[in-house]
Amino acid sequence: MSEATRAVFLSYAREDTEAARRIAEALRGFGVEVWFDQSELRGGDSWDAKIKKQIRECALFLPLVSAHTEERSEGYFRREWLLAVERTRDMAAGRTFIVPVVIDDTPEAGTAVPEEFMRYQWTRLTNGEPTPDFVTQVKRLLETPKKPALKPELPRPPTLPPDFKRAAQAKAGAGAAAGSDGSVLQKKVGFPGWPKSALWLAILMGAFIGVMIYWATRAPVPGPAALPKSEPVAKEAPAAIADKSIAVLPFTNMSEDKDNAFFADGIHEDVLTNLALIRELRVVSRTSVMPYRTTAKPMKQIAQELGVTYILEGSVRRSGNKVRVTGQLIHAATDEHVWASSYDRELTDIFTIQAELSRQIAGALKTALSPEEKILIARRPTENPAAYDKFLQARDIFNREASNPATRQRRAELLQAAVALDPAFAAAWGELAVVYAHGTFLGEPDMDALLARAKEAIDRAVQLAPEDPDVITSLGTYYYYGYRDYTRATEQYDRFVRQQPNSPRAFYVLGLIQRRQGRWAEALANHRRAIELDPGNAAYQSSLVGILISARRWDEALVAHRRLVAFRPGDLPTAYSLAYLPYTATGSRREGEQFFASLTPEQFNSPLVIQLRKGWTRDRAEAIRLDKLQPYYDGFGGPRWEQAMGAAFSYFALGDREGTKARLGEWPAELRTRVQREPGNFRQLVFLAAMEMVLGNKVESRLAIDRAAALMPPSRDAVDGPLHAFYRALIYGGTGEKEIALAEFTRLLSVPVPSGGMSVHELRNNDLATTVLRGDPRWEALLNDPKNNQPLF
Repeated sequence: MSEATRAVFLSYAREDTEAARRIAEALRGFGVEVWFDQSELRGGDSWDAKIKKQIRECALFLPLVSAHTEERSEGYFRREWLLAVERTRDMAAGRTFIVPVVIDDTPEAGTAVPEEFMRYQWTRLTNGEPTPDFVTQVKRLLETPKKPALKPELPRPPTLPPDFKRAAQAKAGAGAAAGSDGSVLQKKVGFPGWPKSALWLAILMGAFIGVMIYWATRAPVPGPAALPKSEPVAKEAPAAIADKSIAVLPFTNMSEDKDNAFFADGIHEDVLTNLALIRELRVVSRTSVMPYRTTAKPMKQIAQELGVTYILEGSVRRSGNKVRVTGQLIHAATDEHVWASSYDRELTDIFTIQAELSRQIAGALKTALSPEEKILIARRPTENPAAYDKFLQARDIFNREASNPATRQRRAELLQAAVALDPAFAAAWGELAVVYAHGTFLGEPDMDALLARAKEAIDRAVQLAPEDPDVITSLGTYYYYGYRDYTRATEQYDRFVRQQPNSPRAFYVLGLIQRRQGRWAEALANHRRAIELDPGNAAYQSSLVGILISARRWDEALVAHRRLVAFRPGDLPTAYSLAYLPYTATGSRREGEQFFASLTPEQFNSPLVIQLRKGWTRDRAEAIRLDKLQPYYDGFGGPRWEQAMGAAFSYFALGDREGTKARLGEWPAELRTRVQREPGNFRQLVFLAAMEMVLGNKVESRLAIDRAAALMPPSRDAVDGPLHAFYRALIYGGTGEKEIALAEFTRLLSVPVPSGGMSVHELRNNDLATTVLRGDPRWEALLNDPKNNQPLF
């Protein structure tokens, strides 16, 4: 079968357009070409001819069968079905072509489909949601088209999806799998949730776990002498190594001034970006190659671990206005030096050096460059070396330091300096827009002002260079962060995919967008595609873990999180979150206790671990003691009033109203002022609601949380929306409103709620939820229903 015909044709009734779109996007996320265009449902002779041609040429024909197709005795899809059946008359016996897909509970018996369909094994997708197994099946059929897909002669029991099979096994063996302390063995555990039974932890730990995941993608924290042991996990590598695959190792900084390290790293990243523009190349990302900066591993081993054929080594020496860049391309399997060169130029020629290096590598790998690729590679982002320095310094902060208001402010200042030096620096304008929009997305103070600055910056970037890849991704991120306009963000990243079809970043970001849209199965497929292309990327791995947690796919989350720890050995927050896994899935605290017991006295009493211990302990008096020992910890960023609220809850839980009020201090008054000034700042509203609750102001608490939930409903954002609904359920439970709290929790247990907190085990120990609901048979039934701890998709 030629590459031109390796396409899948989706045939569907117009009422099933949304399901067809989800299936198409999931398959495309794994590189499958899909012929599906909902805008062409208008018909006409030319359209009719096009459809017939596609059915004649496609590799697989997927008819979507549903109650809608059953209801309609006539429809164009039925003509498509007959055309597909007609094509099978000319095919060899055993060739797989028609793959019926049922997207609801329509039974096979008596279904109004061509008789030919009944000869094949049907695939069922619950609610029309594509699963990873389905995507794998389609890819396998495309690779082995002659594999028969006929129904077996004898009846056989249905095959359950792996997740449901595991859930059934877990349910059947729950008693046998329990440990002596009542915990469940690690085979069943999942991802960390929130350690305390309290609203403030629901809020604080949601941000905290996100920070821990962020830390896992950055430079490792000095680690413990003995972390909790986990079985070694090898980095996933592509099934087959492409001939034109390359890893660019970090460039060595040869400058006498070691402060120029940011410059060498900047050149390295820009060379990576240029090579990624070449469609025929598969280029491993910066995140995956950075761990090899000081490695002594042989080239062959590095190439095997990264799944590439070639390795590029380089160095940068900068002295005054002169720069030397060297590079050598090595065929890792043979250690053969395929190409080497050295460039001595003026600093103003740095972009010329990068372009020449990229072109020469492409030539050495016998890769033809398209006219568009040549133009993009030859582009000069700025003519001002000083502006370029500021831009690289801002990027260096992003790559090396945790993201918080202080680091974002430093980046903004550097980028502002860059565009002041060169007002035509489009990439710097675009990155400046992202920095400001990110603050808006996180609900930082002065959201309107931040968004106005972001708009001014992105408008300038688009005006200067609308087709620049950096500007395109900045525009997509601006829509994502600034307006949560995920449709327009997708449009920009679709443009980026067309420029860089092998870019793992594109699939990763599209997965993030789909998650926000509630298209969780597609998000999962795109994350797996990104990891397939870039197996060593911890950021992609940590995001995958988050999706698996939200899906309550506990076994898979455990495996993925173990791999994340293997990527960042010695990183305490990541090791802690792995040790915290059992609590969310099983209610076990044994693993967390073992984590703290494994630390040295110095580690145990370090500021970081004291902060972890505050969140872990259930002893309120101990939490207060730790808080007095360390009232604030700024290592994770974020405003201090969040930590004050967390500490105040320990006093509140002990019934110490005066202690609660004293610990909050002036923060409630400040938040009330902030909310009056910024009524649309949902983050501040959530924390104000929590403060009003512990101060005994029930009406004010409910008003604040209702406003926050209205600003961020699930229909606007499928990540933050359910999270705000969760906060609302906790507030109403904590203020005695049983019916509202119960209704919210019932609904939320049936949908993904990110960041933990919503597992039945966490809810069972949540004071705010259980104080008013404990003993209610509806609440007990909800927590004891096995389906409420099983996978959601």
